[in-house]
Amino acid sequence: MLRWGIKLRLIVNYLILIIVTMSCLSGYLLWYFHRHNIEILTSSLLTHARVTEHFLESYMIGPTEKANIDNQIKELATKDDLRITVTNINGDVLADSWENPATMENHLHRPEISAALAGTVGTSIRYSTTLDQNMLYVANPILSGSEIVGAVRISSTLAAVEAGFNQIKSTLLVTMLLTSFLAILLSIRLAQKYTAPLEEITTAAQEMANGNLDRRLHIRTGDELELLAHTLNNLTSNLDDKISESTAETKKLDLILQHMDNAVILLDRYGRVTTANKMARESFGISDSMLHQHNMQVFGHSQLDRAVHQTLDQGKNIHIYLKTNIKNTPRVFQVFFAPITTTENEITAVLSVFHDVTALQDIHDRQADFVANASHELATPLTTIKGFTETLLDGAIEDPELSTKFLNIIHTESERMQRLIHELLQLAKLNSQEYRQQVTLEATPLNPLLYTTKEDLSTNAQEKNITVDIHTTADPIIMANPDWLKQILINLLDNSIKYTQPFGRVILTCFQENDEAILTIEDTGIGIPAKDLPLIFDRFYRVDRARSRSAGGTGLGLAIVKFIVEMHGGRIDVKSTVNIGTTFTITLPLA
Repeated sequence: MLRWGIKLRLIVNYLILIIVTMSCLSGYLLWYFHRHNIEILTSSLLTHARVTEHFLESYMIGPTEKANIDNQIKELATKDDLRITVTNINGDVLADSWENPATMENHLHRPEISAALAGTVGTSIRYSTTLDQNMLYVANPILSGSEIVGAVRISSTLAAVEAGFNQIKSTLLVTMLLTSFLAILLSIRLAQKYTAPLEEITTAAQEMANGNLDRRLHIRTGDELELLAHTLNNLTSNLDDKISESTAETKKLDLILQHMDNAVILLDRYGRVTTANKMARESFGISDSMLHQHNMQVFGHSQLDRAVHQTLDQGKNIHIYLKTNIKNTPRVFQVFFAPITTTENEITAVLSVFHDVTALQDIHDRQADFVANASHELATPLTTIKGFTETLLDGAIEDPELSTKFLNIIHTESERMQRLIHELLQLAKLNSQEYRQQVTLEATPLNPLLYTTKEDLSTNAQEKNITVDIHTTADPIIMANPDWLKQILINLLDNSIKYTQPFGRVILTCFQENDEAILTIEDTGIGIPAKDLPLIFDRFYRVDRARSRSAGGTGLGLAIVKFIVEMHGGRIDVKSTVNIGTTFTITLPLA
């Protein structure tokens, strides 16, 4: 908001003009009146002083004559209200029409007396405490021939002059107030007349600036304001047309951008993000506050920033593969960059289109990893089988003891290959969306499955004298597929028995907490090193390959367990200490 509007400025300026003019005029009139009246009164008193001086010439001759001056002065002063004082050359008072000269002090240092005794007419205005009034004093020298023998002083009160001065001052003050009041009324009227069109134009301009382009001005002043209103109407009409055209085009582009399944981001020539479509905002979490920030602040990838600068420098389209993490999820994008140029071929911005190829890359990586791991896992038993078979064919079959040993090894490796192929087929089946849709979930109590699993693996535990205990504080019921759930328990319990030394212990615990069922499998086995814990759920990963292979492990069991747990909406955690034991904790939502 403006502190000083035009209307207020006009009113204040008019008022100041009137007040300053009236003040100057009044001051001059008062000064002139006061000076003129003082001059008239001074002239009158000077005349009286000169008349008195001629009257006293014969009385200033000798001491005898001087002694009669006071009586003559008092008699002379009875004819008017003037005060007459006569002094000698030394300033001693010889006569006074109001006071006894014998009691009066020497007047030599009075300004008007000093001037008169110096041969000039002396005047002075002083305040009389006796009369409580200002007094005008006029003194004239008394001459005897050409010699100054004394001074005669005539004084008169200024009460009448000051009364007239005060009356004129009051009159002028009232006149000034009335004039100021009229000036205010006149300035308000004039301000309204000249500012009303401006206020209407201002209001209309504000409405237009706020988007009301239908507003029009109808001002008929016949001056520049009418021309301004007409120009503003034309400007608004043209602007409305341009905006309508631009809005239509913008809506088309926005509709296209917002419904694209690719992220589209526009960057300026400095690498700052200026525009992002809906997919880009959702994919990269771009908020309005992040717009107009540098791409390094928004994405934090130097590879992307280099690609933007390369596009600006070379002025041609390029594309890159960008690997990033979004909400802790790896994502891969194929990003195309294209420069945006003006009619003068000046590059002003860079258009970037992000194609999400994460799924394709993940499939490619999984295929590559699967082929590599499966080939490796199958190559080992095949090599063993081939080697021992060749040994048997080379004559070792003639040795019954040696051939039996080799055949047992071939049988063991064949079984491991069979387990590996079975688990690979099971993973493929679990990955199949069609298979998962055919499997139904039902309310399944956990406790019976614990005892069934313990019974199924009791032979394995007895062979190593391992104690398997079950502790339950509740019988949670979850929505699950019983076969899948049993497979989880068999895999985990079988691993605990395999990797626990003879005479060890395995504890199965089941309890309910809030709206979740919690199942733990704790053993006193060899444990898992801390560096391997984050990787044990990866496919084909084994902590100690030689030891795992000797135990019959394929590296797929825990991957299957985690896959099934997550399919049921649960989670699995593991804690382990080497040579102390391992604890797997499964958390599943209740039915």
